[in-house]
Amino acid sequence: MGIRSNSPSSSFSSSSSTCCSRFLSSALRSKRVISPSEKTARDNSGHGLSRRLGVFDLILLGIGASIGAGIFVVTGTVAHDVGPAVTLSFIFAGASCVINALCYAELASRFPAVVGGAYLYTYTAFNELTAFLVFSQLMLDYHIGAASIARSLANYIVTFLEIFPVFKDNIPKWIGHGLNIGNVLSINALAPILLILLTLILCLGVRESSAVNSFMTVTKIIIVIVVIFAGAFEVDVSNWSPFVPNGIRPVFTGATVVFFAYVGFDAVANSAEESKKPQRDLPIGIIGSLLVCIALYIGVCLVITGMVPYSLLGEEAPLAEAFKSKGLKFVSVLISIGAIAGLTTALLVGLYVQSRLYLGLGRDGLLPAIFAKVHPKRHTPLHSQIWVGCVASIMAGLLNVRMLSHILSVGTLTGYSVVSACVVVLRWKGKTNIEVSSAKRREGVICLIAVAVSGFAAGLLFRYETSIIFVILAIIVAVGASLALHFRQKTSHNRKKTSDHFMSRTVRHGFVRRRLSTEVYAADSVGFSCPGVPIVPNVCIFFNMFLFGQLHHEAWVRFVILSILMVGVYAIYGQYHADPTADESIVYHEAPEEPPQ
Repeated sequence: MGIRSNSPSSSFSSSSSTCCSRFLSSALRSKRVISPSEKTARDNSGHGLSRRLGVFDLILLGIGASIGAGIFVVTGTVAHDVGPAVTLSFIFAGASCVINALCYAELASRFPAVVGGAYLYTYTAFNELTAFLVFSQLMLDYHIGAASIARSLANYIVTFLEIFPVFKDNIPKWIGHGLNIGNVLSINALAPILLILLTLILCLGVRESSAVNSFMTVTKIIIVIVVIFAGAFEVDVSNWSPFVPNGIRPVFTGATVVFFAYVGFDAVANSAEESKKPQRDLPIGIIGSLLVCIALYIGVCLVITGMVPYSLLGEEAPLAEAFKSKGLKFVSVLISIGAIAGLTTALLVGLYVQSRLYLGLGRDGLLPAIFAKVHPKRHTPLHSQIWVGCVASIMAGLLNVRMLSHILSVGTLTGYSVVSACVVVLRWKGKTNIEVSSAKRREGVICLIAVAVSGFAAGLLFRYETSIIFVILAIIVAVGASLALHFRQKTSHNRKKTSDHFMSRTVRHGFVRRRLSTEVYAADSVGFSCPGVPIVPNVCIFFNMFLFGQLHHEAWVRFVILSILMVGVYAIYGQYHADPTADESIVYHEAPEEPPQ
C-alpha cells in the first residue's frame, strides 16, 4: 500500500522552492536590446517628455551639476595639504572623470530615446535586480545630497544678507544657519522653502527650468573667470616653489578627494528624452561640460596657490581669505554670489535627475505607476518631481544631514563602475543580434569582478599605508584580468571567423544576409564609441573601486545594509510588478549592416 507524501514539511519545501525559482527568474531578466529597424523611438503621442534641450543647454546642465560652492572651498582646503601640486591632483582626478565620461557618452548615444541613465544601462546589460540596486544606491546619494546642498544654500544666503547692517545678528539661527536639537534634529526653515521654489520651477517644464539653470550657470562661470583674472595679477610665482613639497603620495590622496568635485556630468545622460538630438548632443554635453569644469578648477588652483603660500591657506573660506589678504574685498562678495549661484544650479539639476530616475522605474513597474505619469501639457513627471521635492524638504528642514555626509559617494562610485562594465557587456550584445556564448559571458563577468575587487583591495592597502608591493600586486591582478577579458573574448570570436566568413558568402547570394563583426570590441560607426574597450572601462572600474576603498567604513556598512533592504523590497513588490518589455521604445544603436557586394 503506497504512502502519500502530503506532510506539511514537503509542502513548505515545495512552496519555498517555487518562490526561490520565481525570484531568481525575475531578478535575472533584463531588457532586450532592440535595433532601430525593430522599434523606433518614443513617438510624439504626448505621453513622453518634451525634447527642448539643445547642446548648449546640456553643457550648462552638466556644469551646473558639477560646480557648486566647492570650487571656492575644496581647491584651497586640499591645497593646504598638497601644496601647489593640488593642480596635479585636479588634473589626475579630471583625467579619471574623462574616461568615466567616455563610457557614459557611449551609452548615452546608444540609448538616446528614454530616461534612466545608469539604471537603464544596467537593466539592459545585466539584470533587473542589479539595476534596482544601482538605482537605490544612487537615489540615497541624491536624497542626502539634495538636503545637504539646500541647507548649505540657505546658510550662504543668510551669510550674504548679514553683510548688510540691517540683517547682521538679527536673523535667528533656525531660519538659515540651522538650530541643532540634539545630534539628529536640526531646524532650518529656509532650506525647505528653497526646495519648494525649485520644485515648482521644475514642474513648470524643462524649458523654464533650463532657462533658470542656464542663467545661474553662466553667472557662476563669469564670476569664476573674473576671480581667476583678478587673482592672476596678484600671483607670486615664488609661491609655486617647491611645486610638490610633500611628495607624490599626497598628490594622489588629494586626487581621491577632489574626484567628487567633478561629479555631476552624468546628469546629462538622464536628460536623454528631453534632448533635441540626443545621439549627437549627449556625448558633447557630457564631455564638453567636464572639460570646462577641469579648466575652471585648474585656473582656480593656480591662482590660489600663487597668491598665498599654501601653508597659510585657511580651512573654511580659503579663496575669500586669500583675496582679503590682498585688499580685494569686493572679490569676496563676488565669491559669495558665485557660491549661491553654484549651489542653486547643483540643487536644481539634482532634483531634476532624481525625478527622471523615478520616472524610469515607474515605467518599468519597479515602483508604483504614479511615478510614471507625465503631465499632458507641461510634459514633466509631475508626481515624481513633487515626491522628490517633498523628501528633500523634510530631510533639509528637520535633520542634521551633515552627519550623513560621510556615507555619501557610495552610489556615485557604484553607478560609475557599473556603467563602465555595461559598455563592455553591451559590446558583446551589440555587435550582432546573437550574444556571445553564455560560458564566455560568465568568464567576462568574472574578469570584470576581478578588476573591481583588485581596485577595492588596492584602495584599502593604499589607505592603510601597507607596503607598496601589495598595491602593485593588486594592480597586476587587475591588468591580468583586463588582458584576459580582451584576448579571451577576441580569440573565442576568431575561432568562428572562418565559418562566419563562409556563412556570409553563402547567404550573400541567398535569401538572408547576416553581418558578424570581426572584432568583439570593435567600435561602431553609429553614435559615439568609447575608445580602447575593454581596457578603458576596466581602468574606470579599477579607479572607482580604489576610491571606494578610501571611503569611511560607515559607507561600506551603508552599502551592504541598503542592498539587503532593497533586495527585500524587490522580493515583496518589484518582482511581481516589473515588466522589462513595458517600454519598447528603447533603441540600442548597433553597427550598420554590411552593404551587399
